[in-house]
Amino acid sequence: MTTVTAVDARQSAAGEDTPPAPWKALLILLVLAVAMAVGNILLGVFSAVQEQAKAELGFSDFQMSLLNGLAVSIPLAAFAIPVGLLVDRSVRVRLLFWTAVAWTIGTLLTAFAYSMPLLFFARMLGSVGANISTTIAISLAADLCLPEKRGRSLLLLTIGKYAGAGLAFALGGWLLGYFIESGGLIGLAPWRSIHLVLGLASLGIVAVLAFLREPKRMETRVGPQAPLREVFRELLSYWRFLVPLFMGQIGVLMADAAATVWAAPVLARSYNVTPQEFAGWMGAVIFGAGILGAIIGGIAADAGHRTGKRGGILIAAIIGSIIALPAVLFPLAPDTTMFAIALFVLLAGGTVTGLVTATALAVLLPNELRGLSIGTFLAVGGLIAFGAAPTLVTLVSGWLGGEDQLPMALALVGGVVSTLGCAGFIIAYRTAPQPIR
Repeated sequence: MTTVTAVDARQSAAGEDTPPAPWKALLILLVLAVAMAVGNILLGVFSAVQEQAKAELGFSDFQMSLLNGLAVSIPLAAFAIPVGLLVDRSVRVRLLFWTAVAWTIGTLLTAFAYSMPLLFFARMLGSVGANISTTIAISLAADLCLPEKRGRSLLLLTIGKYAGAGLAFALGGWLLGYFIESGGLIGLAPWRSIHLVLGLASLGIVAVLAFLREPKRMETRVGPQAPLREVFRELLSYWRFLVPLFMGQIGVLMADAAATVWAAPVLARSYNVTPQEFAGWMGAVIFGAGILGAIIGGIAADAGHRTGKRGGILIAAIIGSIIALPAVLFPLAPDTTMFAIALFVLLAGGTVTGLVTATALAVLLPNELRGLSIGTFLAVGGLIAFGAAPTLVTLVSGWLGGEDQLPMALALVGGVVSTLGCAGFIIAYRTAPQPIR
């Protein structure tokens, strides 16, 4: 299945932390970015067409929040830490291959799921692939370049992620219109036909990942085969930095997750636009925010690292979270133009903080802790952000008076969690360790 080469003999003999040649590193990064894009397309397209799925299946907003929230977060809570440990101690490209298999099967199963339990399980498989692959991709990308260039290497992964999130809406809307006019495939409803087509197309990236090669690990301290007790002890030594950092990114992630899940229903209900009408510009907003946020975050993270200042790498995260804070009011915008602008600012700020957080973990922690720390973040952050945020919005809307209060509930939840995120990044800046030299 996967070809794993021996570590370059010259590098092994010298015992140096030498990354691959630039052209080879760029090629691998592009493959990783495409994989991130595909995984996020397949996971996110359900959100773009969820109103059609809800109508066919007769589900409530609460049930849809479970499919978009809890079904996505349970795999993160269950597998992120074990996979993080495997990332630090095993062949990562094999793990990435199997995550791609998982998101492909989950997408295909979604096309044929007619009950809540089966659809819930299909969404879980999609989450295992698309979200768990983030840990693996970040660890691989960190070993493809020197520390001072890691922000820019993770920039490509972030672009891939947001390209996928944007294309999920753009492709979802276009394909929905196409299948409504032409009829679904093999008797399936249009939204199901979309999942069938994209699931089959995903087999291409699965084939490519089968031949990806494992890069040499850099900057190890206790080694990939160190006892787990020693690894966990070393991770706990960073708790004063990691706890507020996770609090900061989880707060921002909750706002972004809620926005991504509920933006389409708000547009359909409050602004009377269909997926075919908003999918194109919604996809452009998500993709554009990802591109701009990734560029700013990558460059700013590297610039902050080069200052040599303790916590300097997190300055961009603090600024990004503050700028994005007022944009949580996007569901209350007077028209779709202001809706789009505010959503763009919110997601761009979230992209900056996400990339800076990932870069900080890749730069400030030793190699053998990166997978574990990212896995821990995904487990905790995924359960809270993806699991709680969408459902929390529905609970608040119910408390406010019902499903027609969805826009106000979305704004309130976004405001509270984004404020907590800003505070977390400020504390993490003050408690950050010195960069590894």
